[in-house]
Formats: sequence, structure tokens, C-alpha cells
Amino acid sequence: MQNKVMQLTKEALEALKEELKELNTVKRPQLVERLSRAMAEGDLTENADYQSAKEELEFLDGRIGELEEVVNNAVIVENSNGKSNGKVGMGTKVTVKIGGKTVVFTIVGEWEADPGNKKISPSSPLGQVLMEKSKGEKVTVVAPAGKIIYEILEIE
Repeated sequence: MQNKVMQLTKEALEALKEELKELNTVKRPQLVERLSRAMAEGDLTENADYQSAKEELEFLDGRIGELEEVVNNAVIVENSNGKSNGKVGMGTKVTVKIGGKTVVFTIVGEWEADPGNKKISPSSPLGQVLMEKSKGEKVTVVAPAGKIIYEILEIE
């Protein structure tokens, strides 16, 4: 990631800070203690608990480093684009019509994107075509199943 600015909602940043705190103050100390106990058992080459704890600690340290970088480089995005200029932007909720069906998507930073929960980033195929569009406009996304046309019904 190398000092890449990470756009997040305030809620997502708070959740990441909580996760980081939990990992540093609870989970990591537990793993270090487990590793210590496993090391005290002697022969480490055949000690499955030692190997497992060591791998889990390496994974956890990687996650902690990743979260620290995101938190340190986070920029909070507000839901201002849709209110101030009527266009789709970061933090906006967009109601679209797809072939008679209405769906609401929220435009969020890449880190918190979750398409299954209708949270998409501006770099996703749908996010790319929605950005800076206005209510009433139609956009087309090319998908494996063919072209899908979305009509923007509402921007919040």
C-alpha cells in the first residue's frame, strides 16, 4: 500500500481502529503466551502447537501492520457529494432501477467495499460508471452476461 490514501467512512475507520485495538491488546498477547508455552515444551521441530501458534502470530502481525497502514493513511469521506451538487460521489447512496427492480448502492472506499451488502467502490465497474452522474441518467455496465443498464432514481 505504501502510503496510499485510503478513503473511508467515519464508521468504517472507527471499526478498523477497534479491530486494531482488539488485535494488539487481546489477541496478540494471547498468541504470544501460547507460543511461549509451546516453546517451553522442548523439541520445536515436532511440536504442532508451536508451529501453529507461530504461523498464527505471523498472520496476525501482518493483519496488524495492514490495519495500522490503513488507519494512518485514512481520509474520512462525508456524504456531501450527493447533497451539494446532486451527483454520485463518495459516501452517497444511489437508488437505481435495473430491469424493473430497484436497488440501493452506497459508494464507499475500496477498503470497505462489500458488493454482497450493496457497498461498492468507485473503482468497481458499476462504481466507475455511476460516479459524477445525476438523477435520471442511465449508465451501462458491460458484464459477462452482457450489457446491464442502470437508471439512477435517487441520490442521497
